[in-house]
This record gives sequence, C-alpha cells and structure tokens, in this order.
Amino acid sequence: MTETFETEKAQAAAWFRQLRDDIVAAFHALEDRHETDAPAGRVEVRKTSRTAEDGSDAGGGEMSVMRGGRVFEKVGVNISTVYGTLGERAQMAMAARKGIPGMADDPRFWASGISLVAHMQNPHVPAVHMNTRMFWTPHAWWFGGGADLNPCIEYDEDTAHFHAEMKRACDPHGETLYDELKAWADEYFYIPHRKRARGVGGIFYDDRNTDDWEADFALTRDVGAAFLPAFVPLVDKRRVQDWTDEDKETQLRHRGLYAEYNLVYDRGTKFGLETGHDPEAVLMSLPPVAKWY
Repeated sequence: MTETFETEKAQAAAWFRQLRDDIVAAFHALEDRHETDAPAGRVEVRKTSRTAEDGSDAGGGEMSVMRGGRVFEKVGVNISTVYGTLGERAQMAMAARKGIPGMADDPRFWASGISLVAHMQNPHVPAVHMNTRMFWTPHAWWFGGGADLNPCIEYDEDTAHFHAEMKRACDPHGETLYDELKAWADEYFYIPHRKRARGVGGIFYDDRNTDDWEADFALTRDVGAAFLPAFVPLVDKRRVQDWTDEDKETQLRHRGLYAEYNLVYDRGTKFGLETGHDPEAVLMSLPPVAKWY
C-alpha cells in the first residue's frame, strides 16, 4: 500500500476536532444549566507535543480538561495527530496483533483521534468513555473506537438508553454490526484480575478496514455523533438527584476499578506512552480521586 492518504488524513483530523468542539460546547451548557453557588466549570485547553527519538517534531494535539465543575469533577476531551516512525517494540506489537508485514522495513505511521473520559460530581451520574481514531502506515490503514458507560450506581433504564443510541449509530452500517461491536466491548472492557466488567458496556471496534475508506469513516463519524444523545440525557436526569456519603464511597471504589483497567490493560494508554506522547494527555483518563480497600 503506497498511498499517502493525505486528503483522508486531513478529513479525519478535521472531524475529530469538530467533534471535540461540539462536545465541549454541550458540556459547558450542562454546567450552565446546573444552578448552584459554585461557578460553572469551563474547559481549559493546553497544547501537547510529541518528540521523536531524534529530537524532531512528531506531532501533538490539544488537551481539553475541565476540573471541579458543577457537574463534572474532571472531564478531558483530547485530540491529537501524531506521526513518525514506530520503535522496535511498537513495530513488533503492531505486526503481531494486526498481521501487518513489512513494518520493520518501513515503520512510518500517522494517527489522529479524539479521546474522552468524564468523571462526575454526583455519584448517580455515570462516568463515560468515548474515543474514535484513524491509524495509517504505508502498509495499511484502519479506524477504531467506541463508547462505554461506567456507572458506579447502575440504572437499567440508563443502560438501555445508552445502548439504544449506540445501536442507532451502528444499524445503517449493517444489521448485525451493533451485536458484534457490543460483544467486542464486553470482551475488551473486562478486568481479568477482578473477574468483572469495568462498567455496563457499549461498543468497541479496532482494525476497521473494509477496503472502503468512505464507509469506514462514515461509521466512525456516526459513532462519534451518537455520543452526546447517548450521554447528555442521562446527565440531565441524574445531576439533580440527592446523594449520600455512602454513594460517594461507592463512586470512589468504582473509580479504583477504572484506574486499574486503564493502567494495566488499555491499548491506547500503552500506545501513547510507548510512542512518547505527553504523559499528562495520555493519563488524562485517570480519575481525580479514587479509593482502594
């Protein structure tokens, strides 16, 4: 595969940026309509950078984080576009997991995406994760992403709503696709050493290359666009609920599970740290406070 995919890369990176802007605007609106004596939270944007082993520029992104808001205790909506050459360890992992030949001969790569994790003030409001991304090498390209809900106090109707929106995003792309991606998420977001899922699931996919770039990009856009209608109604319903000290303890213990998963198993965390991206941006997903017993 010799195409440089410059047009496609630009389209994907622009979409991830627009999605970030739309989500940030919606989160600011949530902060504004939750009326308390505290000031409404606002996202602070900081540029991030990646430096290659030889010291050259290798891309970066924008870390968009809100801390201590009325609704959001901590939320990050990061975008990045990074490029360069994969180190030997990453080459071997990529070749082994994806079956891509020739990585050692030409280890160039380009990757762009959006990554979101929200940890909430009210324990009744679920935490949530969403990401979509495009990856390119001279040998292959693919999309990946998904979203999953992580409540510490589960409500069946919230789970049903979230999954219905994910299904709505998948259905135009194949009648069995939602079931396939839901099963993939159930497997991927599982914590083996705890013998339990980290939340109530969602959808997940990786290595998405049907040889139709436009179709695969359309799926990725639909998954990203489904996030706000899947999540915002749940926040609006639960943010006004009363909660107890016991509820907060339950939330902090559940956050411990989330942190364990992200540090031990999450592929995005591993890839970001292995390829030299800003560690603060990579570890944005970690909760501000958590407990273990």
